[in-house]
Amino acid sequence: MEHSHEHDHEYLHAHGIAHSHDHSHDHSHDHSHGHPHVHENQKAVLNRMARIIGHMESVKRMVEDGRDCSEVLVQIAAVKSAINNVGKVILQDHIKHCIVDAVEHDDDKAIEDLCQAMDKFMK
Repeated sequence: MEHSHEHDHEYLHAHGIAHSHDHSHDHSHDHSHGHPHVHENQKAVLNRMARIIGHMESVKRMVEDGRDCSEVLVQIAAVKSAINNVGKVILQDHIKHCIVDAVEHDDDKAIEDLCQAMDKFMK
């Protein structure tokens, strides 16, 4: 079961398909810059997050079943990679739409917020 998620992930990478991976940023909060947000990859991001959650559930079962620690670590690495990739998709959408709009409207707060979010995301 773990290998199917890993295979899907490798397939997406091998074919250059943008794919999501979770990160802990809650994008439902209100922005003070007052422009509508366009998230063209929202459905793909949500689908990828669902796959990551499923993958993490399978890793949890591996631990519960006493599976080899090295196998668990490999699967955790795959989940971490998936999470980072989701963050990249969200970041790309944000830059292409929200930040472009913020620059056009001299919205320095949106740019500062992005810088702070990137600092946390890349730690």
